[in-house]
Amino acid sequence: MSLFVRLVRALWIFSLIFTSYLVQMGIVRALRRFERDAEGRERMRLPRWVKNRKKTIDQRNARRLLRGMLSLRGVYIKLGQVLSVMGGFLPRAYGTELEQLQDAVPPQPYRVIAKTFELSLGKRPEDVYKDFDETPLAAASLGQVHVAHLHDGTKVAVKVLYPRIREVIAVDMRVVRLALRVYKWFFPFGGLERVHDALVDLLRRETDYLHEAQCMERMAANSVDDPDLLFPVVVKELTTKDVLTMTFMEGIKITKFDEYEKLGIDREAVGTKLVQTFYKSLLVDHFFHADPHPGNFLVQAGPTPDQPKLVILDFGAISEVSDELVAGMIDILQGFFTEDSKLAVVGFRRMGFVAPEGNQELLEKTVVTYFSKLLKVQARTAGALMRAKPGDLEKLADPQVERAELRELMKSFHYPDGWFYAERASVMMFWLSGQIAPDLDTLQVGFPYIAPLLLQRQMALSAANAAQ
Repeated sequence: MSLFVRLVRALWIFSLIFTSYLVQMGIVRALRRFERDAEGRERMRLPRWVKNRKKTIDQRNARRLLRGMLSLRGVYIKLGQVLSVMGGFLPRAYGTELEQLQDAVPPQPYRVIAKTFELSLGKRPEDVYKDFDETPLAAASLGQVHVAHLHDGTKVAVKVLYPRIREVIAVDMRVVRLALRVYKWFFPFGGLERVHDALVDLLRRETDYLHEAQCMERMAANSVDDPDLLFPVVVKELTTKDVLTMTFMEGIKITKFDEYEKLGIDREAVGTKLVQTFYKSLLVDHFFHADPHPGNFLVQAGPTPDQPKLVILDFGAISEVSDELVAGMIDILQGFFTEDSKLAVVGFRRMGFVAPEGNQELLEKTVVTYFSKLLKVQARTAGALMRAKPGDLEKLADPQVERAELRELMKSFHYPDGWFYAERASVMMFWLSGQIAPDLDTLQVGFPYIAPLLLQRQMALSAANAAQ
């Protein structure tokens, strides 16, 4: 497919989706009625068939988007993987459909992979390895993995980038930028362009295997004292920007629960280990895995069922988080533990969510409203959310502002630098841990990593007060 044809096809898919929603908006505006609820807030009322039509459109467009992304591959599969776990941006139907992209990525023919390999290393795979399996072990959005053996018998995994993928990315991101601009007509979030910029940066890093090799080594060094956390080892002489050779890691996919019992592995222990690893990397190391989907983790049996070994794979999306973002997260967590909404607002500001030109009073009021609702939620596990009634979730998500204030609220929201990766990883990690151990309280599991940071904060404040 030529880049021009690719561009036209992508624009056609997005235009069909946007047009269907424009028609729906016209119907809504023609038939909507406004009335006051029991608390005096203005609410919009619609005929039931209009609401049902919206659900049908969401489902149809979600399937249309999935088919288009599978056809276009590349960036669109990566984008679909991101959207499948960031439900705040799209209707629920999209998450259900697009989550298929976590696994169902069709591979490229071997001849395509061999060509990239030869251009990068100057030799064909069969000239470099003792043997090279032409059938890929796994296919992803930007490249695929093959199993091979070095001449000394070492089993390795060879990750090869798809040809011309960087050119494809450049074209695709133009379409994504245009789509975001149209999206802002309907939902004017401040700084939404930063999502685009963050995705461009993520793709740049994920198409540089030398960068990924460095991240793999750095994360392994951060966890050198944890014998239950395992990482591949880079074979440097067979690694370039387009080819990554690393030791092959054994284990079962983290969501293959039917294998757990056979190997004597406790599911809750796996979920706990996964969450602990994430908290440490994010809040202590400030260097975390920003793509924690099921395909990037393997599990091995440990000495006991409650001490499994966790294997981490795919380091292209490893990201750093700024001190200010972490400090803001700690403020919010401390506010949650102490039930102090003012501290939560401080954290929200420190993280950079408040637009300087926006209605700060309205935004802070909304933050306090959400915070108060969260404090009343007794069960905060993924399982509890999955069992909750849709109506209860809608009430939890309701910002409780007047209709006229809603657009002003959205303009007051600013998307801070670096939050794209942290949010994406946090949401993905929460739902992945929920699949493994639905009733695991992730906040309770992470508290041992949060408590020392809170103590450090308090000691620093005490020292500052004493010096005055």
